[in-house]
Amino acid sequence: MVNIQELDPNASPLDYFGWELRRRREEHRLTQQQLGDAIFCTGSLVGQIETARKLPTREFSERVDAALGTGGTFSRLIGLVLRSRLPSWFQPVAELEVRATYISTFQTQVVYGLLQTPEYARALLAVDYPDKAEEMVAARLERQRALERTEPPALWVVLSEAVLRQEVGDREVMRGQLAHLLAFRDNPWVQIQVLPFSAGEHTGLMGSFTLFRFDDDPDIFYTDGYDQGHMTANPPVIKERSVGYARLQATALSVEDSAALITRVMEERYGDPS
Repeated sequence: MVNIQELDPNASPLDYFGWELRRRREEHRLTQQQLGDAIFCTGSLVGQIETARKLPTREFSERVDAALGTGGTFSRLIGLVLRSRLPSWFQPVAELEVRATYISTFQTQVVYGLLQTPEYARALLAVDYPDKAEEMVAARLERQRALERTEPPALWVVLSEAVLRQEVGDREVMRGQLAHLLAFRDNPWVQIQVLPFSAGEHTGLMGSFTLFRFDDDPDIFYTDGYDQGHMTANPPVIKERSVGYARLQATALSVEDSAALITRVMEERYGDPS
C-alpha cells in the first residue's frame, strides 16, 4: 500500500493533487472521514485520492474547494489531472482544442470527441481500455469544457453518414448520442453537417482529419493514427486540406437537412422497438 508521505508532488498532476489535498486537509485539522462527511463521500475515498490510487472527479474537486475554502484551487487542478490521463500522444491535441478559435473536423466512423455523450464514449473506450475506461471517459468529458468557455471555439463538424449508422454500445446509447447532436441545433458556435452515402467518392475518403485555427498562431492540421497522431503546420498541407474541407462542406447536406437525417436515423434505426 502506498504511503502518502512518500508521494512526490512533482511526479504527476495526480500525485500533486493528492499531496495538496492532504496538506490542505491537515491545515484544517480534519481527518479523512471528517472531510468525507463534509463533501458527501467516504473517508476511504479521500484517502485513496490522497494516495493517488483513485482519480478525483470535477464534482469532488468543487466540493473540496467549497469545504476547505481553497478559492478554486482543486477545481483548477482537476483539469490538469484529467488531461494527464489522456494518451500522451493525444495531450497536445487536447491543448489545441482549448486554444483554438476555429475547429473544423471531418469524421468517417465515430462522433467527434467534443460531441460524444458519456455512454457513447464509454462504449468506444471500453473496447481497447476496459480497465481504464472510466478515467478516460472523465478525461474526454473534460475536453468538452472547451465548448463551455466564455468565448468558445467555432466548431464545424462534417460527419459521414456511416457515423450515424455504426451502432456503438446499443440502440439506447445511439439514440442518446444522436439526440445529443440534435441538441446543438440552437448553439451558434456549433454547426453539424452530414455527408450522405449518396455523395459517392469525395475528398475525405482518405480518413478523418481536423483543422485548428488560432488568432495569433499558424493553423494546424491533425489526423489520427492507431497509437499516435500526426500534426503539421506545413502551409501546402494546410492549404490543400482547407480546400478539401470546403469541398466536403459544399457536398454535405445543409445543417437543416443534416438534422432531419439525424432525426430520421434516430427514429427508424434506434427508436424504441416497442
